[in-house]
Amino acid sequence: MIKRIGKYTIKFLDEPLISSYSSVVGKLEGEGPLKEGFDKIIYDSHAMKNTFEEAESHFQQEAVSLALSKWGGKAEDADFIFAGDLLNQCMASSFGVKAFNIPFLGQYGACSTSAQSLIMAAAFIESKAAKVALAVTSSHFCSAERQFRFPLEYGGVRTPTAQRTVTGAGAFVLESAENPAKSVKSPLLCPKISMATVGKIVDLGVTDANNMGAAMAPAAADTLKTFFDDTGKSPTDYDMIFTGDLGKVGSKLLYELMNEKGYNIKENHKDCGLMIYDMNTQDVHAGGSGCGCGACTLSAHILPKLSTGEYQKVLYMATGALMSSTSSTQGATIPSVAHLVELKGAKG
Repeated sequence: MIKRIGKYTIKFLDEPLISSYSSVVGKLEGEGPLKEGFDKIIYDSHAMKNTFEEAESHFQQEAVSLALSKWGGKAEDADFIFAGDLLNQCMASSFGVKAFNIPFLGQYGACSTSAQSLIMAAAFIESKAAKVALAVTSSHFCSAERQFRFPLEYGGVRTPTAQRTVTGAGAFVLESAENPAKSVKSPLLCPKISMATVGKIVDLGVTDANNMGAAMAPAAADTLKTFFDDTGKSPTDYDMIFTGDLGKVGSKLLYELMNEKGYNIKENHKDCGLMIYDMNTQDVHAGGSGCGCGACTLSAHILPKLSTGEYQKVLYMATGALMSSTSSTQGATIPSVAHLVELKGAKG
């Protein structure tokens, strides 16, 4: 059963389980601080395919296959798959998951897609429309650069505020807490989705496509404040508040915006874009970004700590800059959105 809390937050009374999860990343990500948590590292950016776009689809295929294998089931056990990426018409997803022959609902929320997919899958589970639902998102540095900025062979210089699109995919198996069908783990050890806030589009006039952190921070602040207002919660109620990929610039702006709203989140906030790379030794400028950034960090770091009880309750909020290659070249501003899920762990 789904219950409305406040204006824009929903509560999942049965709290769907995230029974299995996986992450597949590229070479640079596999050399970062979270390397031990990733399920698979693919060192070839082409993944032995003809194009970077085909490679990204392969990352999705591998992530879904691994999540299903860890879960102990097969593709035919899933009722729906919610998949998204950064490319036009979600082509990495449509080509990536077609072989699984699962009813498909494509998702696009830019870098917020990982949270959006989890919310949609949880809603289908909670409403009994599905017993098992998959959520998968991906991004690829080379395919994203070609679509949104310049092909790599152009040799364009990236500004200090620019973030590097993560090459990777994260996949998640969600199922009902009432009757977990295939989970190899005890349901008591599975992280749960308990609440969600769907964000509004926020646009404060940022036009620089190489400064997405500044464009997305206002949307993150709006969604986070909405969640606190709707639920009566505060930052101290959570072990950690994770944002998807604000990077250095966006994280600093988020602190300032939340302070203006009366909330201090600096002490228990982490950004996936600053966690997935070593900011001191890896040249990623302002941090990581992309659909795969939050999804892979969620799978490799956040969910395992919820499963072991190291984290008991966290907020995961993925942020997305809703620009396109067309809007950028036309000089349009960058509308942004942030979606939030409350996650509970083994003791949450």
